[in-house]
Amino acid sequence: MLKVREIETFYGAIAALKGISFQVYPRDVVAILGANGAGKSTIMRTLSGIIPPIRGTIDFLGQRIERKPPEEIVRLGICQVPEGREIFPELTVKENLRMGAFTRKDNAVIQKDLKRVQEYFPILKDRGRQLAGTLSGGEQQMLAIGRALMARPKLLLLDEPSMGLAPIIVEEIFRIIKAINDTGTAILLVEQNAFMALRIATKGYVLENRKVVLSGTAQQLLEDAQVSKAYLGALP
Repeated sequence: MLKVREIETFYGAIAALKGISFQVYPRDVVAILGANGAGKSTIMRTLSGIIPPIRGTIDFLGQRIERKPPEEIVRLGICQVPEGREIFPELTVKENLRMGAFTRKDNAVIQKDLKRVQEYFPILKDRGRQLAGTLSGGEQQMLAIGRALMARPKLLLLDEPSMGLAPIIVEEIFRIIKAINDTGTAILLVEQNAFMALRIATKGYVLENRKVVLSGTAQQLLEDAQVSKAYLGALP
């Protein structure tokens, strides 16, 4: 589905990604692990077209996308839930969700998708007329994921979905992420909570100093002593 080959991305003169390569297959949940500053969020911005790579290629469903604008990448089927949620605080919950379908014209199907999102997140239906900025952190994260689903992504990019949330909310968010994947949506997941990420992932990649230093199945990474020491600590 997605093949990233030797991409290099810069912020000005500073290299943010140094020859990153990885793949995502249909129905995968791929976890990207690493410390702060390792380049995880830059990968997401690069895939979304926000920061085009200087070198390397990105192939999505047979098309080269590394030079395409973000709106075209969304239309092709890649949608990002950014770190920090980035909802529209002065719009209602329902208006935020409909913004996720901004590029679509199939109104009847949009209504069906709205109902599907509300089944994943019943609280969003209950709070439909509430201003999004007044939601709790967990509710805002649910809204950000729901908004992305309204674009009907083939590949969903999730950047730190558990950040700042209580453990019970984190469990619920990851349960829903797994349910979304079970319906056929591939997921690329950047997450500080390595154990939670690998628990639902099929495979993972570990970044250090903006390079991939380790990869394998989720189970292999869970059992890897280097990964355990650096990211997992004492497993639950």
